[in-house]
Amino acid sequence: MVDHENIIFLVVFSIFGLAAVIQLFYYLFFYLKVYTYQPSDSKTIKKQPVSVIICARDEAENLTNFLPMVLKQEYPDYEVIVVNDCSEDNSGDILSEFQKQYPNLRISTVIKDPVFTHNKKFAQFIGIKAAKNDILLFTDADCKPESEKWIEGMTESFSDKTIFVLGYGGYMNQRGLLNKYIRYDTVTIAMQYFGMAIRHIPYMGVGRNLAYRRSFFFDKKGFGSHIHLASGDDDLFINENATGENTCVEYRISTHTRSLPAATFSEWVLQKKRHLTTAPFYKFRDKLLLITEPVTRIIFYISLIVLLSFTFLWPFVLAISGIRLITQITVFALVHKKMKEPGLVSYSLIFDIFSPLINSVVFLGKYRKRSGINKWK
Repeated sequence: MVDHENIIFLVVFSIFGLAAVIQLFYYLFFYLKVYTYQPSDSKTIKKQPVSVIICARDEAENLTNFLPMVLKQEYPDYEVIVVNDCSEDNSGDILSEFQKQYPNLRISTVIKDPVFTHNKKFAQFIGIKAAKNDILLFTDADCKPESEKWIEGMTESFSDKTIFVLGYGGYMNQRGLLNKYIRYDTVTIAMQYFGMAIRHIPYMGVGRNLAYRRSFFFDKKGFGSHIHLASGDDDLFINENATGENTCVEYRISTHTRSLPAATFSEWVLQKKRHLTTAPFYKFRDKLLLITEPVTRIIFYISLIVLLSFTFLWPFVLAISGIRLITQITVFALVHKKMKEPGLVSYSLIFDIFSPLINSVVFLGKYRKRSGINKWK
């Protein structure tokens, strides 16, 4: 091997090593923190009034199956506001029947207008405006709380300085490879936004399980700066306003919610496209942190293949990749167990390779084909 080839491979090896170091930094500084984090013992003793807000469009079956779990929470003072947004099924009848049984259920109905069309953000605003209480807790019609202590757990972190509480919204464990990938993708994103929030860099939450103050929402003009976007009701408002001082995380199992996962890959892609439309509007710091991990992951795997193909410094290459692999498996196993996401660790090793490519294709696809992005949900 001539000298210039050695130089090229040394450069590749240096890039490989740097990518591995950056990967280890994310796993040990951000992701592992989700497992080791111990919340403050200074929880609010007084249970403050809460308004739970659920937006629903043609969700009759889901309301029947899941809404009772929200209405039966062990909490002394809360209301549940369901915004029945232009539903064309029998959601209204189902909600009326529930209202007879549960006096704390309130219904806001949005009538379909043939001229004026709107997205979920408008329905969310209707619910926020109708709320009587300052603490707002959000979930979706296709979600169920994991326990009757959901409201209590999600709201007891509110102190005088707390504005946002970020919760975990996972997906139901079902059979099939698609379900495993959706759950892997969800818990991986959770490792990012929980880990960064714990490190005082909050950048998003998920609308399936999120709480914040109504007064703050109106003080900051709510969704005004991104009202033109179909999505962003759950992450852009947080990205603009959350700080390390006003944001708490809450992911005890009793505070989880579980949602129905997409039934087909194309359905999941449409959901993913909608969520990715907000990423370009994040703060530069957050975009840089979020893109660095998958980019260095791709670089790591490509350079690994190149170096092993030419057996260049292969003992060192195997040692570095082994350290990363052991770290990865350990962190995945610990966090997945804490988040009650069984059966994913072995699959995660494969998904870890392909997920940056899948996300890139989906992200670029939203520019090639706009249909589906402006869906209500």
